[in-house]
Amino acid sequence: MQNRKRALLVLADGRAFRGWSVGATGETTGEVVFNTSMTGYQEILTDPSYAGQIVTMTYPLIGNYGTNPEDVEARKLFLRGFVVRESSPHPSNWRGTTTLHDYLAQNAIVGIEGLDTRALTKHIREEGAQVGIISTEDLDEVSLAAKAAAAPGLEGTDLVAEVTTDAPYTWDQGDWERIGGYEQSPNSEGFSVVAYDFGIKHTILRSLVASGFKVEVVPANTPAEDVLAREPDGIFLSNGPGDPAAVEGAVDRTRALLGKKPIFGICLGHQILCLALGGRTYKLKYGHHGGNHPVRDEVTTKVEITAQNHGFAVEMASFGGAVECTHVNLNDGTVEGMAHKELPIFSVQYHPEASPGPHDARYLFERFAALMQSHKGA
Repeated sequence: MQNRKRALLVLADGRAFRGWSVGATGETTGEVVFNTSMTGYQEILTDPSYAGQIVTMTYPLIGNYGTNPEDVEARKLFLRGFVVRESSPHPSNWRGTTTLHDYLAQNAIVGIEGLDTRALTKHIREEGAQVGIISTEDLDEVSLAAKAAAAPGLEGTDLVAEVTTDAPYTWDQGDWERIGGYEQSPNSEGFSVVAYDFGIKHTILRSLVASGFKVEVVPANTPAEDVLAREPDGIFLSNGPGDPAAVEGAVDRTRALLGKKPIFGICLGHQILCLALGGRTYKLKYGHHGGNHPVRDEVTTKVEITAQNHGFAVEMASFGGAVECTHVNLNDGTVEGMAHKELPIFSVQYHPEASPGPHDARYLFERFAALMQSHKGA
């Protein structure tokens, strides 16, 4: 124990949690949120939607199956920090190649373990998500609280510029198989889809390919006319981090696409699409992060268990009568999906690609295919 380095997490309101360093040493600042998933920590670590945030895992033992080079969701890690009750030093899995500690260190992510994550989660639920700071260098609670209080929050910050691709590219990797790994599926005869990259996860792209689509990914700042010039059958608006209203030009570009092609949006893409349709968004108290959120389909009344990762939500009353709510979160009644009554447009707040699971909502990619088929035949 004497060889371990001390670490300190302090929130902007002054609440402090002492622990031990895991991963890289140093100091990092971000909005502290909690994730309720029991597995899938590597997919969570590599999800670009966590840019600007320090993620707390509510499950007490993290890292027990290690990490590997296949279960990554982006080109790099964009989150600011990682908080766990216990980081397993001896992972066991046939695919595992690296411990959680080494993986965080290799990717320059400052983490902390050994603190009471239940108390931290309860505090966030009661007081709301807020800026926090993890440090292995400055162990003074007053000093760190002042730094955290002075740091900017997520509202009004364009984090998409940090995570989006620099140039367009095609994607032809499909689902993972135990023998052979990820399938390569060029899908030369399938529907062509242009995907806006607001922080897109690799598994979303794999799900699009596995659904039979030809996929081209474009940067978040790509003009609407450039997308339409590609003559796609459909347009996909991806997940991403932060405040949808702060993503420079995204709402105007999306508005220029309305009615031109079928559009499917998820997560941040759902929020941007709703803003383009005249709706409003607002900051949630502590967000929805995890793999166990119940959502009711308002059309079928079926309940799906969903994977979620967002800190903002859409205000349904702001639309008027052109848009209908299609899905509702059963925990708090927030909007989880919408569809336009006349235009070929729909979106959901949650993650139908899952990764980590569940996969209850994979049918939405089939719905996108049916929408493109209907529009093409019109």
